[in-house]
Amino acid sequence: MRSSFMFLLLALVLVNTVMVCNGKKLLKMKYYRRTCSSVESIVRDITWRKVAENASFAPKLLRLHYHDCFVRGCDASILLDSTDDQNKDNEKAAGPNRSLSGYEFIDEIKAKLEEECPGVVSCADILALAARDAVSYQFQRPMWKVFTGRKDGRVSLSSEASANMPSASSNLTTLLTKFQTHGLDMMDLVTLSGAHSIGTTRCVLLSRRLYNFTGRGDTDPSLDPEYAETLKKICPIPLNPATRVEMDPQSSGSFDSHYFQAVNQHKGMFVSDAALLTDQQSAQMARVLENPVVFIARFAKSMKKMNEIITLAYGEGEVRKNCRVVN
Repeated sequence: MRSSFMFLLLALVLVNTVMVCNGKKLLKMKYYRRTCSSVESIVRDITWRKVAENASFAPKLLRLHYHDCFVRGCDASILLDSTDDQNKDNEKAAGPNRSLSGYEFIDEIKAKLEEECPGVVSCADILALAARDAVSYQFQRPMWKVFTGRKDGRVSLSSEASANMPSASSNLTTLLTKFQTHGLDMMDLVTLSGAHSIGTTRCVLLSRRLYNFTGRGDTDPSLDPEYAETLKKICPIPLNPATRVEMDPQSSGSFDSHYFQAVNQHKGMFVSDAALLTDQQSAQMARVLENPVVFIARFAKSMKKMNEIITLAYGEGEVRKNCRVVN
């Protein structure tokens, strides 16, 4: 009888405090249950309020989290500012990261949590939770589980960001290699490309694809010709650095599977979007993910995998008092 009770107790513990080992780092659900029980509600409330005021916060936070996790894991290294004596050439200075924004939003959440629970909640956990909640606002429920317990890294290098970040101009082989380096597979690559369902991009990032794809003044032939002409009207030469265009045509304000419909119609915004159709396996996945139920479920699974990319060993890192500088 006693052994049965102990087995049941162990099962309940495993269900309710599922732990994820990634390297030597341990993440778990409700990590702050005893030290800052209000953390998730604080992050959610501020995030939802901000997204309600301005829907552009959702893609900004999602992208910020994505760019953080692909360099040194999800350790908030993307949030560090340059200083005189450290991080002089940090991740923010890297080409792929110069258009990132939303840092002040993370600052606001951190300030509130420092009032409630000083020195407890890491910036890396804040970023992971805020990205989830920003996308979840549309659905008014959490779209995936976020295991917490991350620590903040102390190193942020532009060179590492440039080398490790998947590029919007990359082919499928390059993209898959960079995903697999972090334990993500082809399905994760295709699914997470669906983050382009929301948000906009600058016309200048489309210049080569629209006007000089092979260096001969041509347009990328993988782009639907009519759609290419539409984009050229939105982004005429000379390109205005301030002009932006929807990444998911006519649906960029809604997180949905319409992105995959666009990709399959050869209306993907970037070379990396078009690359999904260059392989039989990834193309089949892109067709399956047109189903909104399948996409939402798969995206939740892939996001959970991505935000559990941890490279700091157990005991390494810190909880920054200010997300922009090391302690």
